[in-house]
Amino acid sequence: MAAVETERIGRVCAAICLLSVCSLCTGHTRDRQVLIELNPGSPSPPPGDLLHARAVGDNDTLHFLFCSQGAPTLLLVHTNTSFSTVKVNWAQFNDRNHSGGLTVEPESSVLYSTAVVFNRLLEYDDINDTADPTSDLFPPYDLQDFRWSRLNLSGLTALLCGNTAASSNGSLCLQLSLFETEGRGQHWPRLLHTANSSQLRVWLDGVLPRATRSRFLLELQSVGGASPLNRVEVHRSIDDEFTPSIFKVSQWISALNDSSDVLGFVQWKPVAYRQADPALEDAAPCRHSEPRPQSGEAVAAVSGLIRAFYKEPEATGLNVSFGLAGEPFYNSTKFLSWTLLVGVGSPPVDSFSPLVIGMMAVGLGTPMILLLLGGICVCTRKRAVATAYEPIN
Repeated sequence: MAAVETERIGRVCAAICLLSVCSLCTGHTRDRQVLIELNPGSPSPPPGDLLHARAVGDNDTLHFLFCSQGAPTLLLVHTNTSFSTVKVNWAQFNDRNHSGGLTVEPESSVLYSTAVVFNRLLEYDDINDTADPTSDLFPPYDLQDFRWSRLNLSGLTALLCGNTAASSNGSLCLQLSLFETEGRGQHWPRLLHTANSSQLRVWLDGVLPRATRSRFLLELQSVGGASPLNRVEVHRSIDDEFTPSIFKVSQWISALNDSSDVLGFVQWKPVAYRQADPALEDAAPCRHSEPRPQSGEAVAAVSGLIRAFYKEPEATGLNVSFGLAGEPFYNSTKFLSWTLLVGVGSPPVDSFSPLVIGMMAVGLGTPMILLLLGGICVCTRKRAVATAYEPIN
C-alpha cells in the first residue's frame, strides 16, 4: 500500500509541474511598439479629446482610440497589417451626426473591432443593507453630460477626470494604460496583461453621496460590428497571491456562435477597493448583471466615437455593482476604484505562481518522503527479523 500511495503522489506532483510549465510556455505573447498621438490631424483643439495609440506587431496592428466626446469610450480595432492608419474627418467627427468621421485604412485590413462605453453612474439608497439596486434608485449620472478635463498624458498612460455640471465636488476618473509587453499591474488587483490588451482603472473620489447608505453601479455598453461582446464567463482559481481573498475572474467575451475561439474581451476581478492605496480590509466585492441587447443607435447618440466609426452598431450592456450586504457603504471613505482589461484574442490566464507551486511541492512532497522512509524502515525491519533465525539442518 505504501508503494502504491507513493506512486500516486508522485504522479500528482508530476502533473502539477507539467501544468505549470505548459502555462508558462503558452502564456507568452509577442511584444508591440506603441505610438501615441493626441487629436491626430486636428486643426484646433476639439470639444473633447481623442487619443490614438498604434500598437504595432510583426504583421498586425492594434488601434486603441480613447475619446471624451460624450460618454467616455474606448475603441479597439485589430488589423492584419502593420501599416494600417487612422483617418479623422474632424468636421464630421465634431458634428457627431455622421458615421464615417473616423476610419481605419485600408478598411479591408480590419479583422475585429469592439468598443466599451462608460454610459451611466447609478446610485441607490441601500437603507435595509440588502445590496439590492432595483429599488430606491436616485436619478442616474449620465456621463455624456459630465464636464471632462483634457487628457493628461504620461508615457503610456492617459488620465481623464470629470464631474457633474451641477456640482464640482469630487470626480470620476478613468486611467488608460497601454502595454508593449506582458506584465502585471503594480497595484491591486494586479491584473495580468499582455501586449494585446489595455487596462482601464475607474475611480470615484470625493463624490458626495445622496444618502448615508449609498452604493453605486456602473453601466457599461459594448459595441461591435457583427460580433459584440455577448456573454460573461466566470473562472475560478486556487491562487489568490496577486489579488488576496479573490479566487474568481470575470470575462465579458465576443465569440461566434458559442465557439471557443474568443475574438475580444473585457476582463476584471470581481473586486473594487475603498482606498487609493488599499489594504485587504478595503476590498469591496462586485457583481455583474447578465449582458442584454441594447439599441445601437441609442449608444451611438451618447458617444461621439461610436457614431463616427460604426455605420450599423450592434450593442449589449451590463451593470457592475459595488458592495454586498453587510459591507461598508460608499460614505465610509468616499472613494471607490475598479480595474478592467480590454483586449483582442483570448484573455490572459494566470498560471500557478512559484509561491503556490512551492507550497504544493511541500504539501505533497512531505507525505511522499514520509511514506518512502516508512517503507524503507519496514523493509529493513523485516530483513533484520528474517536473518535472526538459524537455518534448520
